[in-house]
Amino acid sequence: SAASDVYKRQVRNQILIPSLIVLMGIIFIYGLSVGVYKIFPYELLDSSLDAIKEGKTIENNEFIIQSDLDSLIKIDDELDIIQKRNDLIEFFWNGGWNLEYQKMYLHDSVTLSSLHSLQYSKELPEVQHDIPDYNNFQNLKRIDKLTVEMEYEVNSISYLFIPEQSNQKLILYHHGHDEDFLLGKNTIQFFLDKNFTVLAMTMPLMGMNNQPVVEIDGLGEMKLISHNQFQLLEANNFNPMKLFLDPIEINLNFVEKEYDFNRYSIVGLSGGGWTAVVYSAVDDRISDSFSVAGSMPFYLRVSERDMGDYEQSNIDLYKITNYLELYVLSAYGNDRKHIQIFNKNDPCCYSGNGYESYESVIQDKLLQLGEGNFQIFIDDTHNQHKISNTVLEYIAKNIG
Repeated sequence: SAASDVYKRQVRNQILIPSLIVLMGIIFIYGLSVGVYKIFPYELLDSSLDAIKEGKTIENNEFIIQSDLDSLIKIDDELDIIQKRNDLIEFFWNGGWNLEYQKMYLHDSVTLSSLHSLQYSKELPEVQHDIPDYNNFQNLKRIDKLTVEMEYEVNSISYLFIPEQSNQKLILYHHGHDEDFLLGKNTIQFFLDKNFTVLAMTMPLMGMNNQPVVEIDGLGEMKLISHNQFQLLEANNFNPMKLFLDPIEINLNFVEKEYDFNRYSIVGLSGGGWTAVVYSAVDDRISDSFSVAGSMPFYLRVSERDMGDYEQSNIDLYKITNYLELYVLSAYGNDRKHIQIFNKNDPCCYSGNGYESYESVIQDKLLQLGEGNFQIFIDDTHNQHKISNTVLEYIAKNIG
């Protein structure tokens, strides 16, 4: 009957509508969980997004062609190398103990090598031995926590991962901008498995490092949360660019004092890749430097995402030493090498094939200088901004 049909529809609606609401709620909650906890199908969706970005990246990489790159590299002999390094040390540290060292021990400041000047610094980190391992690392004897305190109360926290059996080689792993360096557990564990000691760290203000409140004349108090704020700290007697390199220099001096490693290498991702380039250009204690998605010369930066933060575009630095010259400095020296690694389809930055324009130029310059090795490796095994297992194996084979 008609009354019976109406009743059935009402009952069906009473069951169907609440069921649909519950189902939509479940789908919404699961969708949030996928994004937050990266459960299935996060990787599938993330890869699809990367693939979309990949197509846009490759299509938009219309690089500026430079007719004479060699003219941009104003390094012709070892004296030029030494002078560039000294200029960089004076830029980052405003002279300070470096100039004091020159006056005390040298008659000709041009003969000063970065190795000696950086070793002269007496500052050491605060050390906390044998801290708990909450991440279940394997082949691990202990973890020491190193804390470096710097100007404006900015600090840098690093972990020194000491393996059960050491191969007497140190890997400085720099995680860059991507928050906690423990997110790079795969990289740290890879090197521990091969008996390397690993010194892991991130850039200032990131991860375990603090974000202090500072007072700036005329601006009042503010919390430091971004590297772009560092330009507000610039003063005649302080260069905030120092905050990027000081922790490495201080930690290396500690490691050199307390241990007997026979080789230092640095591996950096993203902002850590930039740090690997710049620090190894300054300090020739670093024998092998590997920069993953870390930088490219300015003429290749045709996308806004490739411009980088304050440190990547600080013109005062690059007037002293441009990127091409930094690559030469990082690679130059007896038994030294600098290897740039790019993710071919990196959704973050520095993808594409722009490296082809300068790779041979750097190699030719090193041949002219007579020492050093420069290579570029392209990782096309994934569409992410990361250090892949393929790259880790490649790095391990190329450490002297």
